[in-house]
Amino acid sequence: MSVQVEDAEILSKFQDVKTRNEAFNLLLKKYQQKIYWHVRRMVIDHDDADDLVQDVFIKVWKNLEGFRSDAQLYTWMYRIATNECITFLNKKKQKNNISLDEVSYELADTLASSSYFDGDKAQMKLQQALLTLPDKQRLVFNMKYYDDMKYEEMSEVLGTSVGALKASFHLAVKKIESFLLSHD
Repeated sequence: MSVQVEDAEILSKFQDVKTRNEAFNLLLKKYQQKIYWHVRRMVIDHDDADDLVQDVFIKVWKNLEGFRSDAQLYTWMYRIATNECITFLNKKKQKNNISLDEVSYELADTLASSSYFDGDKAQMKLQQALLTLPDKQRLVFNMKYYDDMKYEEMSEVLGTSVGALKASFHLAVKKIESFLLSHD
């Protein structure tokens, strides 16, 4: 049985040079999987997700000493991960000079060939529906539906008001319902 280490303990150990590596290992153990799935749901591809998670934790390592505890540690890391995902998806669109719709088709192809997403048919349809959403709505839906985040926490991560997040989630759900009904 593993014992969850409190964020305050991790941060305290990170401030001491002698226990910094131990603190970072604790942080990785506690958050790596959560961050991975947050990123994976956005970029779909496992290799891209692995690269982005590595970039996220490099940024965390470089900036953790200056973390001021204004936000919770995981919301701060989610913000870094979210920004990395958005930057990655925007670069992908620019690099390939393709539209958002084409990126969605490309991600859908990756989804269809992924071993992770080959579960049941309903899960595949939900993932396909998610790919039709704008990036921000997909992020909001993923954070609420999969990560069970509160709107207040999402607001810290995304820098968006709670009301706007609720509206975004509502729109996402309506679009997903519409997609699922039209693709029976």
